[in-house]
Amino acid sequence: MVIFFIMDIILRFDTIHLLEYEKRVQMAEIHEKKNQLRHKMKQIQSELTSEYMDTASDRIQSRILKLEKYKKAKSIFVYVNMEKEPQTVRIIEQAIKDGKKVYVPKCISKSEMLAIHIQSVSQLKPGSYGILEPEDLHDTGKAEEMDLILVPCLSASLDGRRLGHGAGYYDRFLREYHGDMICLCYKKMLSDEIPVDDLDIRMPSVITD
Repeated sequence: MVIFFIMDIILRFDTIHLLEYEKRVQMAEIHEKKNQLRHKMKQIQSELTSEYMDTASDRIQSRILKLEKYKKAKSIFVYVNMEKEPQTVRIIEQAIKDGKKVYVPKCISKSEMLAIHIQSVSQLKPGSYGILEPEDLHDTGKAEEMDLILVPCLSASLDGRRLGHGAGYYDRFLREYHGDMICLCYKKMLSDEIPVDDLDIRMPSVITD
């Protein structure tokens, strides 16, 4: 009986290690597929014209501002777009005008992003990555305090899978968030090929042009 008991323990131990190994292999494969897709989507992104992005951004921002989720939100987190992302300055300006409490991101390290309350777009200055961000770090907020969060992406699928740039800022920021989230994505940057893992946050809504 003792021998069978020991053999059972060894078998269970080996099974656990095998499952852990298979999980690591699966994660590595997903990571590689994401990197390959990022390379593909960045090439498509580089070919987007200013005319297309201006028109598409105007449509996306108009759609956001018409949503009941936006109208009802008292506090809103809005990403500040990089050069090739859907523009958000109009949303930020309108939200401030509508009396909402507006937060924007500021990356303070390679792993941490803060939500900073602003009262004017004039508070935004070029940061270390050339992205407009607030200089003052005193008035911060937590994700769970936001009624609505607008999330950027490199690519997204209409069923809510999101491909970021790989730093994981938003997946960490949104980990404990259960409110309304909307991902903004150009129609030309949509993809059905996006792989996901256990750490990825699925977007309940994707707005495109």
